[in-house]
Amino acid sequence: MQYMTIEDTIGNTPLVQLKRLNGEDTARRNNVILGKLEGNNPAGSVKDRPALSMIKHAEARGDIKPGDTLIEATSGNTGIALAMVAAMRGYKMVLLMPENLSEERRQSMAAYGAKIVLTPKAGGMEYARDLAEQMQKNGEGIILDQFGNPDNPLAHYESTGPELWQQTEGRITHFVSAMGTTGTIMGVSRYLKEKNPEIQVIGAQPEEGSQIPGIRKWPEAYLPKIYDAARVDQLEYVSQAAAEQMARRLAIEEGIFCGISAAGACEVALRISQTVENATIVFIVCDRGDRYLSTGVFPA
Repeated sequence: MQYMTIEDTIGNTPLVQLKRLNGEDTARRNNVILGKLEGNNPAGSVKDRPALSMIKHAEARGDIKPGDTLIEATSGNTGIALAMVAAMRGYKMVLLMPENLSEERRQSMAAYGAKIVLTPKAGGMEYARDLAEQMQKNGEGIILDQFGNPDNPLAHYESTGPELWQQTEGRITHFVSAMGTTGTIMGVSRYLKEKNPEIQVIGAQPEEGSQIPGIRKWPEAYLPKIYDAARVDQLEYVSQAAAEQMARRLAIEEGIFCGISAAGACEVALRISQTVENATIVFIVCDRGDRYLSTGVFPA
C-alpha cells in the first residue's frame, strides 16, 4: 500500500460560501461570495503551493540538490512554506525578513529548522531582497526568487486556477486576490482567462500609508518580475483599518479565522458585490489568523 506524504496534502483546499457578511444586498443581487481556504495547506498558507513548485522545478533542472543552502527574502508566509518544503526535501534554509513582522512567523520558520536573518524595519522588504542578493553573490546560498521565478505563478496555473474552475463548475465571474509577490493572481488569472476571458480579475493593494502584512504596492524598481499588469483587470485599494476590522468580522460572523491580507481581499470582494448582479465572486483566504495573534489585531 502507498501512503500519502506531506507533499500530497498541498492544494485541493475548500471553497466556502459567506453566509452572514454578504448581507441582504448580495442576496438581492443574486451574488455568491466564496472564500478559498488556503490556510488548510500543511504550512498554513497559499504559499505552500509555489514553495513546492519552485523547489521541485529547480531540482528537475539540476539547479539545486538536497544538502544545498537556499536563501529567500520573505514577509512571512513564503518563508514558512519554504522552510517546510526544505525540511521535507533535505535543504538548509536561510530566510531574511524585516524585524517588525509577527513573532509567530519567526517561530514557525525556526520550528522547521530554518535560519532567520532579521533586517531593519526601516528598510522593509526592499532591503531584505537586496541583502539576499548580496549573500548569494558571496556564495552563501542560492536564491529561489519568489519575485522573479516563473515557477511561482506556475503553481497557481497548474493547481489553484483549475481547482477554482472545478469547484464553481465554471460559474466564477470575479476573482479577487491580495497582491504581494503577485504569483497567485498571475497564475490564477492566466488559467481562468483561458477558460473564460470575461472573468474579471481584481487585485487588492494597500492604500497609501497602510501597512498590511502580505500585500504591497511595490516601488517601480522592486516590482516583481513575474507581474504582468495586463492580467489584472482592476486594482482596488484597502486601508489597514478596514482590513483589520474585516479580519475580526470574518472570525466573529463567519467563523473564518484568517490573516489581514485575506481580510483585505474579502473587503474588496464585498465591495465588488455591490456593483454587479448574478455574480460568483471568489477571494483567496491566503492564511490563518493565528499567525497574527501577537499583533493585537484580535484583542482578547
